[in-house]
Amino acid sequence: MKYLLINRFQFPHESILMLTDDQTDPVKLPTKKNMRAALRWLVQGCRPGDSLVFHFAGHGSQKTDHSGDEVDGYNETLWPLDYKAQGVIVDDEINSTIVNPLPRGAKLHAVIDACHSGTALDLPFLCRMNRWGKYAWEDHRPVSDAWTGTSGGEAFSFSGCDDHQKSKDTMALSKVETTGAMTYSFIQAIEHGQASTYGSLLSAMRSTILKAEVKTKATDLISSFRSTISSVNTKAKAPDIISSLLDVIASEIDFSSAQEPQLTTNQPFDVYKKPFIL
Repeated sequence: MKYLLINRFQFPHESILMLTDDQTDPVKLPTKKNMRAALRWLVQGCRPGDSLVFHFAGHGSQKTDHSGDEVDGYNETLWPLDYKAQGVIVDDEINSTIVNPLPRGAKLHAVIDACHSGTALDLPFLCRMNRWGKYAWEDHRPVSDAWTGTSGGEAFSFSGCDDHQKSKDTMALSKVETTGAMTYSFIQAIEHGQASTYGSLLSAMRSTILKAEVKTKATDLISSFRSTISSVNTKAKAPDIISSLLDVIASEIDFSSAQEPQLTTNQPFDVYKKPFIL
């Protein structure tokens, strides 16, 4: 992501703050304290014309919402390195820290590669897109009328999956190493010229991840086929073998749980007409 920001979008080196769990400097570790400080740093002194990016690749979860403001009854959370001792970071806090203060003329893009991250920024509108690219905006504004928008700026969040889903790491995409499927698909869509609009970017990401899911399941299915064939009595009739293979197909092919990247924002718009500009 850092390479993309610097080389594709000309973000200055000094404008990027990274927290990673392989650091020796304790200030650069993604602890709860450091992550909170980094979020505050991101919007500090933000002015019209500024473009902010928040990228998180790690663990996410849900916890029961007791305020009644969440549509599904759960807050989304991000896990810092020391979450066991210090706890998680809740979407309400992320929203109040980097979304609410965003002034008119400023822009924020979040790329959240984590489980249960669909509404991780608590933005009020979610783009519900099906696998054929048709979409509709869902209203996620709190029933309490609590303000979850900006102070006039634009905020967009691309997440790895829906709130009830899990994001995955996979080798089916890079072919070289295990990567976060969502982060990889986001970068690839931009590099391959598939990000002219927010809709084309989201659609390309979802297509890339679904194809990777198909490839992974197909590989597993072939292994199951081989196992089934080897376990079938050599004297069995062909229809019996075919029946066994069909049983494997029925039990293995199910894409209903495949992760689906989501887009949320502070204001609805035509996703296929609005240019994607980071």
